[in-house]
Amino acid sequence: MTGLRYVYAVCRPFGTPLQAQLTGVAGAPPRLLGHRDLVAVVSHVPEADFAEEPLHAHLEDLDWLTAVARAHQGVIDALTTVTTPLPLRLGTVFRDDSGVRTMLETREEGFLRTLDRLAGRVEWGVKVYVEEEPPPATAAPAVKPASGRDYLRQRRAQTRSREDVWRKAETFAARLHETLGDHAEDSRLLAPQNSTLSGASGRNVLNAAYLVPRADSEAFVERVERVKDGMPGIRVELTGPWAAYSFAGEESAVGEGP
Repeated sequence: MTGLRYVYAVCRPFGTPLQAQLTGVAGAPPRLLGHRDLVAVVSHVPEADFAEEPLHAHLEDLDWLTAVARAHQGVIDALTTVTTPLPLRLGTVFRDDSGVRTMLETREEGFLRTLDRLAGRVEWGVKVYVEEEPPPATAAPAVKPASGRDYLRQRRAQTRSREDVWRKAETFAARLHETLGDHAEDSRLLAPQNSTLSGASGRNVLNAAYLVPRADSEAFVERVERVKDGMPGIRVELTGPWAAYSFAGEESAVGEGP
């Protein structure tokens, strides 16, 4: 089959076959491309979309990029059920199988070291949000101000109330991160999410990832669940288990143009 090679992840060889109905980017089924002690998970993609120039143009197309990201993540999710994948960045493309094997050979030592470190582990994400306004149960009843001075006094009180909620949320988030970090092998503080881009309501005061042995995941989830409703006006969201994107280091950024 002609076309470029899209690479999803690098793994140790594994014996469990991929789902027969699994499709990847551009609708092509992923396959395994082995080289010594490593396996690259690849599929064919059309040069008209994934050569350097059209790929850069497509990166400005949010709908196209979203479809590629979903297909990419679908393959990673399928791999996570049967092995420990080292995900590569979105849009990692090579001219042919030989280019993929050269990449595996060049980065073999780093890949093997990272895969050994991540073996049997998954990533859990925890986000803490604080609502932009105090919850209805604690908000003061609306009273029409009698004067401009009363109006300013009400505005200052509302501002102080919001700032107090945010401070409490940030303290809660810091303590939660410390607690969860003590029960994970590694953790990463990520940049707060932009609510305009993510669509999530509220102000994101914690966006963190935790590397957890798969066998310990149930206990980790229970620990998060116990604090989810701990404070009014604060929302805790748990996502995962994922492949360990946040802990893959430089090896996850491998990629060359076709």
